[in-house]
Amino acid sequence: MAKSSQSSAEREAAPLRVLFDGTPLIGERTGVGRYTFSLTEELASMPEVRSRGVAFTVRGWRKLRRMLPHGVTAAGMPVPARLLRAAWRRSRIPPVELFAGFADVVHGTNFVLPGTLRAAGVVTIHDLAFLDRPESAGQPDLPALVRVSARRAKVICTPTAAVADKVAERLEVDRDKIMVTPLGVDPSWFAAQPPTERLRQRLSLPSKYVLFVGAAGPRKGLRWLAKAHQADPGLPPLVYVGPGTFEASPRSLHAGYVSDVDLRSVMAGASALVLPSRDEGFGLPVLEAMACDVPVVCTDVPALREVSGGHAHLVPYGDVDALIAAMNAAVADSRTPEASVARRAHAATYTWRRCAELTVAAYRKAAGK
Repeated sequence: MAKSSQSSAEREAAPLRVLFDGTPLIGERTGVGRYTFSLTEELASMPEVRSRGVAFTVRGWRKLRRMLPHGVTAAGMPVPARLLRAAWRRSRIPPVELFAGFADVVHGTNFVLPGTLRAAGVVTIHDLAFLDRPESAGQPDLPALVRVSARRAKVICTPTAAVADKVAERLEVDRDKIMVTPLGVDPSWFAAQPPTERLRQRLSLPSKYVLFVGAAGPRKGLRWLAKAHQADPGLPPLVYVGPGTFEASPRSLHAGYVSDVDLRSVMAGASALVLPSRDEGFGLPVLEAMACDVPVVCTDVPALREVSGGHAHLVPYGDVDALIAAMNAAVADSRTPEASVARRAHAATYTWRRCAELTVAAYRKAAGK
């Protein structure tokens, strides 16, 4: 009896074996890539989890091995991603464990849950913008794949309660199946310093500027932002940071995709951050700006309202005059000690450790542990 009891205790103490989709770590990292890296970095330090990254295609696997946190191994599926997605839309075959080994949980970090054999499925759905405009995601099969993934998953993770409510309603899943796992702010953001003269020259940054951070796309409200900015010549120049094509004007510039180190400096030197999105799942730049004590202007949509927590200038989407007024108010922000402390304290409540702990709770729920 004692031996049996000991074996049971050892089984309970055994770490959860987790396979996660590491594809977002490959290439230029925007929101989902940063989420995946920060989450997996925290998981790598947690003894209750033993994680492995999976990439789809051999080329992706080779790249992924160089992207993972120390101690995390990589596996690959030597099948074209296009064929895998088509197969998973219809069934669970081929199961990811066939190539990556057995696991307790398979985590689809980027909307899509791979086919599984015995492992419990967890999928992160970051937003639902693709449902209304699937062509904007560049993946016309994404709506069908996400619906299948949501149905098959034991647990769905979302970054905000706003997205959780929309997922329950629009994908017709039980709200109790969804767990909110908010993103975090790396501590380095709280110590960020404005750009050096060398960095200003390299990126052609003006002495004062209003900043947009993110990938260019239809839901980001960039035409609205450009129209409002051009209508008021008294505003500082507008700087875009992120991948994609941005609208050029004499008073704006695109600094391109920059490293995380440079991004923190560019953010810390901004007069204000503007995130004029039509829709967002979280809006991480809002919190990163607050950590740098930079005033924030963002759209008054549910997720940004939730994340900003009353510390941003909220604007109705598409209202040019309101956006102009909000940008001027943010630029003129005196950054009083009270307001600065409140902004930074709010950002400090969002940590990647907390995101990882909540995600592990989702794994345990999915695996019945």
